[in-house]
Amino acid sequence: MTIVQIVRRYGPVGGMERYVWELTRELAGLGHRLLVICELVCGGAVDARVDVVTHACPIARPRWLAHLYFSRQVSRWLAARRQADWIVHSHERSQGHTLTTFHAPPFARVREDPIWKRMSLRVAASLWLERREILNPTVRAVVPCSDLIGQLLGRYYPECRSILAKAIPPGVPPLPERPRRHIPSDGGTVGFIGYEWKRKGLDRAIQVAEKLLETRPNLEFLVAGPEPRMLKTLFSAYRGRVTFLGNTRADTFYPRLDLLLHPARFEPYGMVVAEAMAARVPVVISAECGARSLVTPLHGRVLSVERPVEEWVEACSEMLARVDQSPGYGRPWKEVAEEYASLYKSVA
Repeated sequence: MTIVQIVRRYGPVGGMERYVWELTRELAGLGHRLLVICELVCGGAVDARVDVVTHACPIARPRWLAHLYFSRQVSRWLAARRQADWIVHSHERSQGHTLTTFHAPPFARVREDPIWKRMSLRVAASLWLERREILNPTVRAVVPCSDLIGQLLGRYYPECRSILAKAIPPGVPPLPERPRRHIPSDGGTVGFIGYEWKRKGLDRAIQVAEKLLETRPNLEFLVAGPEPRMLKTLFSAYRGRVTFLGNTRADTFYPRLDLLLHPARFEPYGMVVAEAMAARVPVVISAECGARSLVTPLHGRVLSVERPVEEWVEACSEMLARVDQSPGYGRPWKEVAEEYASLYKSVA
Protein backbone atom coordinates (compact mmCIF):
# COMPACT_ATOMS: atom_id res chain seq x y z
CA MET A 1 0.00 0.00 0.00
CA THR A 2 1.26 3.45 -0.95
CA ILE A 3 -0.07 6.42 0.99
CA VAL A 4 -0.37 9.61 -1.05
CA GLN A 5 -0.66 12.93 0.78
CA ILE A 6 -2.00 16.00 -1.05
CA VAL A 7 -1.00 19.38 0.38
CA ARG A 8 -0.14 22.64 -1.38
CA ARG A 9 2.79 23.60 0.86
CA TYR A 10 4.82 20.71 2.24
CA GLY A 11 6.90 21.68 5.25
CA PRO A 12 6.72 22.71 8.92
CA VAL A 13 5.53 26.24 8.11
CA GLY A 14 1.98 26.38 9.48
CA GLY A 15 -0.59 24.45 11.49
CA MET A 16 -1.95 22.26 8.70
CA GLU A 17 1.41 22.04 6.95
CA ARG A 18 3.18 20.86 10.10
CA TYR A 19 0.44 18.29 10.65
CA VAL A 20 1.10 16.77 7.21
CA TRP A 21 4.89 17.09 7.61
CA GLU A 22 4.97 15.27 10.94
CA LEU A 23 2.38 12.70 9.83
CA THR A 24 4.35 11.68 6.73
CA ARG A 25 7.60 11.36 8.66
CA GLU A 26 6.00 9.16 11.30
CA LEU A 27 4.13 7.04 8.74
CA ALA A 28 7.43 6.47 6.95
CA GLY A 29 8.92 5.47 10.30
CA LEU A 30 6.17 2.86 10.66
CA GLY A 31 7.30 1.33 7.36
CA HIS A 32 4.70 2.74 4.96
CA ARG A 33 5.51 3.91 1.45
CA LEU A 34 4.86 7.66 1.24
CA LEU A 35 4.29 9.98 -1.69
CA VAL A 36 3.55 13.69 -1.27
CA ILE A 37 1.97 15.77 -4.04
CA CYS A 38 2.43 19.49 -3.42
CA GLU A 39 3.01 22.88 -5.04
CA LEU A 40 6.29 23.49 -3.25
CA VAL A 41 8.48 22.22 -0.44
CA CYS A 42 9.26 24.82 2.19
CA GLY A 43 10.78 25.16 5.62
CA GLY A 44 12.68 21.93 6.11
CA ALA A 45 14.71 19.04 4.70
CA VAL A 46 12.51 16.29 3.27
CA ASP A 47 12.80 12.87 4.88
CA ALA A 48 14.65 10.55 2.49
CA ARG A 49 11.91 7.93 2.98
CA VAL A 50 9.25 10.29 1.54
CA ASP A 51 8.91 10.77 -2.22
CA VAL A 52 7.74 14.22 -3.33
CA VAL A 53 6.14 15.38 -6.58
CA THR A 54 5.68 19.12 -7.11
CA HIS A 55 3.22 20.97 -9.33
CA ALA A 56 4.01 24.67 -9.35
CA CYS A 57 0.96 26.92 -9.43
CA PRO A 58 1.26 30.30 -11.22
CA ILE A 59 -1.89 31.55 -9.46
CA ALA A 60 -1.81 32.92 -5.92
CA ARG A 61 -5.04 34.92 -5.86
CA PRO A 62 -7.95 34.55 -5.80
CA ARG A 63 -7.52 31.63 -3.45
CA TRP A 64 -10.40 29.58 -4.84
CA LEU A 65 -8.85 29.73 -8.31
CA ALA A 66 -5.48 28.61 -6.94
CA HIS A 67 -7.23 25.67 -5.26
CA LEU A 68 -8.98 24.77 -8.51
CA TYR A 69 -5.77 24.97 -10.56
CA PHE A 70 -3.81 22.79 -8.11
CA SER A 71 -6.69 20.31 -7.91
CA ARG A 72 -6.76 19.88 -11.68
CA GLN A 73 -2.99 19.40 -11.83
CA VAL A 74 -3.18 16.71 -9.15
CA SER A 75 -6.16 14.99 -10.80
CA ARG A 76 -4.36 14.77 -14.14
CA TRP A 77 -1.22 13.39 -12.51
CA LEU A 78 -3.16 10.76 -10.54
CA ALA A 79 -5.25 9.74 -13.55
CA ALA A 80 -2.07 8.86 -15.44
CA ARG A 81 -0.20 7.08 -12.63
CA ARG A 82 -2.54 5.91 -9.87
CA GLN A 83 -2.14 2.31 -8.75
CA ALA A 84 -4.83 0.06 -7.29
CA ASP A 85 -3.19 -0.11 -3.86
CA TRP A 86 -2.85 3.67 -3.38
CA ILE A 87 -4.62 5.40 -0.51
CA VAL A 88 -4.98 9.07 -1.44
CA HIS A 89 -5.22 11.35 1.59
CA SER A 90 -6.08 14.98 0.85
CA HIS A 91 -5.68 18.07 2.98
CA GLU A 92 -6.84 20.39 0.21
CA ARG A 93 -9.85 21.16 -2.00
CA SER A 94 -9.08 18.25 -4.31
CA GLN A 95 -11.07 15.40 -5.83
CA GLY A 96 -10.51 11.69 -6.39
CA HIS A 97 -9.09 11.15 -2.89
CA THR A 98 -9.89 8.25 -0.56
CA LEU A 99 -10.12 10.41 2.53
CA THR A 100 -9.73 14.05 3.46
CA THR A 101 -8.77 15.83 6.67
CA PHE A 102 -10.40 19.09 7.75
CA HIS A 103 -8.02 21.31 9.71
CA ALA A 104 -10.46 24.23 9.90
CA PRO A 105 -14.22 24.71 10.15
CA PRO A 106 -16.17 24.18 6.93
CA PHE A 107 -16.50 27.20 4.69
CA ALA A 108 -20.23 26.43 4.62
CA ARG A 109 -20.53 28.42 7.85
CA VAL A 110 -20.89 31.35 5.45
CA ARG A 111 -24.51 30.27 5.07
CA GLU A 112 -25.15 31.92 8.42
CA ASP A 113 -24.04 35.30 7.05
CA PRO A 114 -26.42 37.90 5.58
CA ILE A 115 -27.29 37.18 1.96
CA TRP A 116 -25.39 40.24 0.71
CA LYS A 117 -22.17 38.69 2.04
CA ARG A 118 -22.84 35.45 0.17
CA MET A 119 -23.57 36.89 -3.25
CA SER A 120 -20.17 36.55 -4.91
CA LEU A 121 -18.25 34.28 -7.26
CA ARG A 122 -15.72 33.62 -4.48
CA VAL A 123 -18.37 32.26 -2.12
CA ALA A 124 -20.08 30.17 -4.79
CA ALA A 125 -16.79 28.67 -5.99
CA SER A 126 -15.55 27.98 -2.46
CA LEU A 127 -18.79 26.22 -1.52
CA TRP A 128 -18.62 24.11 -4.69
CA LEU A 129 -14.99 23.13 -4.06
CA GLU A 130 -15.70 22.19 -0.45
CA ARG A 131 -18.79 20.15 -1.30
CA ARG A 132 -16.83 18.30 -3.98
CA GLU A 133 -14.03 17.57 -1.50
CA ILE A 134 -16.42 16.05 1.05
CA LEU A 135 -19.03 14.31 -1.10
CA ASN A 136 -17.00 13.08 -4.08
CA PRO A 137 -17.96 9.42 -4.79
CA THR A 138 -14.40 8.23 -4.08
CA VAL A 139 -14.38 9.60 -0.51
CA ARG A 140 -14.62 6.92 2.18
CA ALA A 141 -13.75 9.02 5.23
CA VAL A 142 -13.80 12.67 6.30
CA VAL A 143 -11.50 13.29 9.27
CA PRO A 144 -11.88 16.38 11.48
CA CYS A 145 -8.94 17.60 13.56
CA SER A 146 -11.25 18.27 16.51
CA ASP A 147 -14.69 17.28 17.75
CA LEU A 148 -15.84 20.87 17.18
CA ILE A 149 -14.92 20.72 13.48
CA GLY A 150 -16.63 17.33 13.26
CA GLN A 151 -19.85 18.75 14.70
CA LEU A 152 -19.82 21.58 12.17
CA LEU A 153 -19.20 19.19 9.27
CA GLY A 154 -22.16 17.08 10.38
CA ARG A 155 -24.34 20.18 10.66
CA TYR A 156 -23.57 21.72 7.29
CA TYR A 157 -23.08 18.47 5.36
CA PRO A 158 -25.46 15.92 6.92
CA GLU A 159 -24.88 13.67 3.88
CA CYS A 160 -21.34 13.00 5.12
CA ARG A 161 -22.27 11.76 8.59
CA SER A 162 -21.96 8.12 7.56
CA ILE A 163 -18.31 8.66 6.55
CA LEU A 164 -17.40 11.19 9.24
CA ALA A 165 -14.51 9.66 11.16
CA LYS A 166 -13.46 10.18 14.75
CA ALA A 167 -11.41 13.34 15.23
CA ILE A 168 -7.62 12.94 15.01
CA PRO A 169 -6.04 15.92 16.81
CA PRO A 170 -2.45 16.96 16.09
CA GLY A 171 0.49 15.78 18.11
CA VAL A 172 2.22 17.95 20.68
CA PRO A 173 6.01 18.17 20.90
CA PRO A 174 7.61 17.72 24.33
CA LEU A 175 7.97 21.07 26.10
CA PRO A 176 9.87 22.18 29.21
CA GLU A 177 7.54 21.76 32.16
CA ARG A 178 6.42 24.48 34.51
CA PRO A 179 8.49 24.00 37.68
CA ARG A 180 6.72 23.39 40.96
CA ARG A 181 6.40 26.68 42.81
CA HIS A 182 4.30 28.43 45.38
CA ILE A 183 1.80 30.92 43.93
CA PRO A 184 1.37 33.92 46.26
CA SER A 185 -2.23 34.44 47.34
CA ASP A 186 -2.02 38.05 46.13
CA GLY A 187 -0.31 37.32 42.81
CA GLY A 188 0.56 34.70 40.23
CA THR A 189 1.30 34.84 36.51
CA VAL A 190 -1.47 34.55 33.93
CA GLY A 191 -0.64 34.21 30.24
CA PHE A 192 -2.39 34.81 26.93
CA ILE A 193 -0.96 33.86 23.55
CA GLY A 194 -2.39 34.41 20.09
CA TYR A 195 -1.62 36.46 16.99
CA GLU A 196 -5.29 36.70 16.03
CA TRP A 197 -6.01 38.27 19.39
CA LYS A 198 -9.52 39.52 18.59
CA ARG A 199 -10.81 36.06 17.69
CA LYS A 200 -8.90 34.50 20.56
CA GLY A 201 -10.57 36.82 23.07
CA LEU A 202 -7.83 39.08 24.41
CA ASP A 203 -10.41 41.74 25.30
CA ARG A 204 -12.25 39.21 27.49
CA ALA A 205 -8.95 38.08 29.00
CA ILE A 206 -8.24 41.70 30.00
CA GLN A 207 -11.64 41.94 31.69
CA VAL A 208 -10.93 38.75 33.63
CA ALA A 209 -7.44 39.89 34.65
CA GLU A 210 -8.82 43.28 35.72
CA LYS A 211 -11.29 41.59 38.08
CA LEU A 212 -8.62 39.23 39.38
CA LEU A 213 -6.62 42.27 40.51
CA GLU A 214 -9.27 42.91 43.17
CA THR A 215 -8.08 39.85 45.09
CA ARG A 216 -4.63 39.44 43.53
CA PRO A 217 -3.18 42.98 43.23
CA ASN A 218 0.29 41.64 42.36
CA LEU A 219 -0.94 39.52 39.47
CA GLU A 220 1.34 39.56 36.41
CA PHE A 221 -0.20 39.32 32.94
CA LEU A 222 2.02 38.05 30.10
CA VAL A 223 0.78 38.60 26.54
CA ALA A 224 2.56 36.79 23.70
CA GLY A 225 1.96 36.88 19.96
CA PRO A 226 0.83 40.33 18.80
CA GLU A 227 3.28 43.18 18.32
CA PRO A 228 3.27 45.34 21.49
CA ARG A 229 2.44 48.51 19.54
CA MET A 230 -0.85 46.91 18.48
CA LEU A 231 -1.99 46.51 22.08
CA LYS A 232 -1.21 49.84 23.74
CA THR A 233 -4.72 51.25 23.28
CA LEU A 234 -6.38 48.00 24.34
CA PHE A 235 -4.47 48.05 27.64
CA SER A 236 -4.66 51.82 28.20
CA ALA A 237 -7.00 51.46 31.20
CA TYR A 238 -5.50 48.27 32.62
CA ARG A 239 -4.24 48.84 36.18
CA GLY A 240 -2.06 45.81 36.69
CA ARG A 241 1.40 44.62 35.67
CA VAL A 242 1.48 43.54 32.04
CA THR A 243 4.37 42.43 29.86
CA PHE A 244 4.10 42.33 26.07
CA LEU A 245 6.36 39.60 24.73
CA GLY A 246 5.50 39.77 21.02
CA ASN A 247 6.71 36.78 19.05
CA THR A 248 8.12 34.41 21.64
CA ARG A 249 9.19 30.78 21.92
CA ALA A 250 6.86 28.24 23.46
CA ASP A 251 9.66 26.57 25.43
CA THR A 252 10.38 29.80 27.31
CA PHE A 253 6.80 31.11 27.56
CA TYR A 254 4.83 28.30 29.18
CA PRO A 255 7.18 27.53 32.11
CA ARG A 256 6.72 31.16 33.27
CA LEU A 257 2.95 30.77 33.62
CA ASP A 258 0.78 29.73 36.52
CA LEU A 259 -2.30 29.76 34.29
CA LEU A 260 -3.13 30.00 30.58
CA LEU A 261 -6.25 32.06 29.88
CA HIS A 262 -7.82 31.40 26.47
CA PRO A 263 -11.37 32.81 26.13
CA ALA A 264 -11.51 32.39 22.35
CA ARG A 265 -14.70 33.32 20.53
CA PHE A 266 -14.03 30.52 18.05
CA GLU A 267 -11.01 28.23 17.85
CA PRO A 268 -11.16 25.17 15.56
CA TYR A 269 -8.56 23.39 17.70
CA GLY A 270 -6.31 25.51 19.91
CA MET A 271 -2.77 24.17 19.88
CA VAL A 272 -1.80 26.63 22.62
CA VAL A 273 -4.12 24.77 25.00
CA ALA A 274 -2.49 21.42 24.26
CA GLU A 275 0.98 22.98 24.55
CA ALA A 276 0.19 24.59 27.90
CA MET A 277 -1.14 21.30 29.24
CA ALA A 278 1.97 19.50 27.96
CA ALA A 279 4.02 22.00 29.98
CA ARG A 280 1.87 21.24 33.08
CA VAL A 281 0.26 24.68 33.05
CA PRO A 282 -3.40 24.79 34.21
CA VAL A 283 -5.82 26.26 31.66
CA VAL A 284 -9.11 28.14 31.67
CA ILE A 285 -10.55 28.12 28.15
CA SER A 286 -13.76 28.70 26.25
CA ALA A 287 -16.17 25.96 25.22
CA GLU A 288 -15.88 27.40 21.72
CA CYS A 289 -12.39 25.89 21.47
CA GLY A 290 -11.81 22.54 19.74
CA ALA A 291 -9.24 21.47 22.35
CA ARG A 292 -11.98 21.58 25.01
CA SER A 293 -12.26 17.78 24.76
CA LEU A 294 -8.70 17.44 26.11
CA VAL A 295 -9.33 19.44 29.29
CA THR A 296 -10.17 17.35 32.36
CA PRO A 297 -11.00 18.86 35.79
CA LEU A 298 -7.37 18.17 36.73
CA HIS A 299 -6.12 20.24 33.78
CA GLY A 300 -8.41 23.24 34.17
CA ARG A 301 -11.85 24.60 33.42
CA VAL A 302 -13.99 25.05 30.30
CA LEU A 303 -16.64 27.80 30.18
CA SER A 304 -18.78 29.30 27.47
CA VAL A 305 -17.36 32.60 26.29
CA GLU A 306 -20.84 34.03 26.94
CA ARG A 307 -20.72 33.29 30.68
CA PRO A 308 -20.34 36.32 32.98
CA VAL A 309 -16.84 37.59 33.67
CA GLU A 310 -17.35 36.71 37.33
CA GLU A 311 -17.56 33.00 36.48
CA TRP A 312 -14.31 33.23 34.53
CA VAL A 313 -12.68 34.99 37.46
CA GLU A 314 -13.90 32.29 39.84
CA ALA A 315 -12.46 29.55 37.61
CA CYS A 316 -9.12 31.35 37.33
CA SER A 317 -8.98 31.93 41.08
CA GLU A 318 -9.62 28.25 41.68
CA MET A 319 -6.77 27.23 39.38
CA LEU A 320 -4.35 29.77 40.86
CA ALA A 321 -5.16 28.55 44.37
CA ARG A 322 -4.29 24.93 43.58
CA VAL A 323 -1.34 23.40 45.36
CA ASP A 324 -1.09 20.21 43.28
CA GLN A 325 0.66 20.19 39.92
CA SER A 326 -1.27 19.80 36.68
CA PRO A 327 -0.97 16.21 35.37
CA GLY A 328 0.42 17.23 31.98
CA TYR A 329 -0.57 16.04 28.52
CA GLY A 330 1.22 13.99 25.91
CA ARG A 331 0.41 13.12 22.32
CA PRO A 332 3.43 12.10 20.23
CA TRP A 333 3.09 12.38 16.47
CA LYS A 334 3.67 8.64 16.24
CA GLU A 335 0.30 8.19 17.95
CA VAL A 336 -1.33 10.37 15.27
CA ALA A 337 0.30 8.27 12.54
CA GLU A 338 -0.87 5.03 14.15
CA GLU A 339 -4.46 6.28 14.22
CA TYR A 340 -4.28 7.14 10.53
CA ALA A 341 -2.62 3.82 9.69
CA SER A 342 -5.59 2.06 11.27
CA LEU A 343 -8.00 4.25 9.33
CA TYR A 344 -6.16 3.62 6.04
CA LYS A 345 -6.59 -0.13 6.53
CA SER A 346 -10.31 0.28 7.17
CA VAL A 347 -10.90 2.26 3.96
CA ALA A 348 -8.50 0.33 1.69
